[in-house]
Amino acid sequence: MQTTLRSPVTSSALVLLGLLGAGATGCATEGTQTSGSEIPTAPSSAGVGATPAPAVAGSRAAASGSGGTTPIATTAGTAGTRTAGVGGVAAVGGAPSSSGAGGAAGSSLPVAGAAGSLPVAGAAGGALAAAGTGGFAGASSAAGSDASTSGSGGSSSAGAGGSVSPPSGPGPVGQHGALHVKGNRVVDAAGQPFQLRGMSLFWSQWTNFYAARTVDQLADDWHATLVRAALGIETDGFLESPAANEAKIVAVVDRAIERGLYVIIDWHDHHAQDHQAAAIEFFTRMATKYRSAPGVIFEIYNEPMDVGWPAVKAYAQAVIAAIRGAGANNLVIVGTPNWSQDVDVAAQTPVTGFSDVAYTLHFYAATHKQPLRDKAKAALDAGLALFVTEWGTCEANGNGTVDQAETKTWLDFLANNGISWANWALNDKAEACSALTPSAGTTGPWSGSALTASGALVKPLIK
Repeated sequence: MQTTLRSPVTSSALVLLGLLGAGATGCATEGTQTSGSEIPTAPSSAGVGATPAPAVAGSRAAASGSGGTTPIATTAGTAGTRTAGVGGVAAVGGAPSSSGAGGAAGSSLPVAGAAGSLPVAGAAGGALAAAGTGGFAGASSAAGSDASTSGSGGSSSAGAGGSVSPPSGPGPVGQHGALHVKGNRVVDAAGQPFQLRGMSLFWSQWTNFYAARTVDQLADDWHATLVRAALGIETDGFLESPAANEAKIVAVVDRAIERGLYVIIDWHDHHAQDHQAAAIEFFTRMATKYRSAPGVIFEIYNEPMDVGWPAVKAYAQAVIAAIRGAGANNLVIVGTPNWSQDVDVAAQTPVTGFSDVAYTLHFYAATHKQPLRDKAKAALDAGLALFVTEWGTCEANGNGTVDQAETKTWLDFLANNGISWANWALNDKAEACSALTPSAGTTGPWSGSALTASGALVKPLIK
């Protein structure tokens, strides 16, 4: 893979940025992954952002108890009847209660008579929800929904077992609550379509951006609603150094929860079916820890490679069963064959037996064009809900040309179909798809000369 650094966006790129507009979105993937995808090259002497040579030449990158959401409807002027479950997270709009109940600091009851006010999640030992554990929040008209009749719709994610604090401010999770699948769309707690836009971090084992400050920059400067934490599995990754890599993921997830951002825990692997036992153990642990955090999303297989849908589906069934068995009803995203491009194949025989399951679509704009959008459209028409957990402005090998025109076409497609996305990657490796230059530093803020051509293109599209 070439390591030539992309220069900051040119004047022609700025013209196109104006055409794209800050609100444009869209994404999908096409055809066979030519020349590989995200397997990076050997690490630099500094060790930041670089990655070892892949086993496959040219490939792009080597390589929650019960229920979780316990909604109870309230009406304006009625004394609050909800309390967050043990470690539960309340994640709907409205002012949080400052009162505590149930012993441990941070457990809570809603303020009496406050329309739409939400409980602050309790720490372990906090009061259990009055309606018991389990269940999903729905629209305010649904039985057991957690939106108050006069407050803003949303969902309380109270449930037993969660151990993470709620958002410190409203944030997108506070406004939209837990995500669900409705038909071929991912929707918010009120059943309304909601497109998330944000950044994916690089492989956990080869970057220094797994820190709370990174999440803060994405929230405050990039105005992202989503961050993806990519747990590298194979070379130098989780299988070799589980504690160090898991700690990086937890640092990002915990800060995202505090800031009210949605966060994807990504099993960043090309051969996950060969690591099923490790995946089940990991996601059981994550599901138990984060089952009460409505903004946490589990992506259980990044990009299946050289394996058919039956094997991927069998793996997915087993891992999802473990997640649901741990009491987490969070959104789950399943990878699809051929670098997460064959969504139309998965649509023919999707995963069954579980609700709130979406499917991964990946694309790189300079490589994947209309044929991949056609595959995505076929999957949507068949009823599959798609989520673009990774896409690049450049070629499928992570380098080459930044294709601004095709990026716009893709993001328009995603916006028109309500498909959420995370751009690859918030990293400083010297390659075209990195958003940051090698001299950008890890603390931020990142603007101007700190951004590559790709970063300068994508950043305003997130806001």
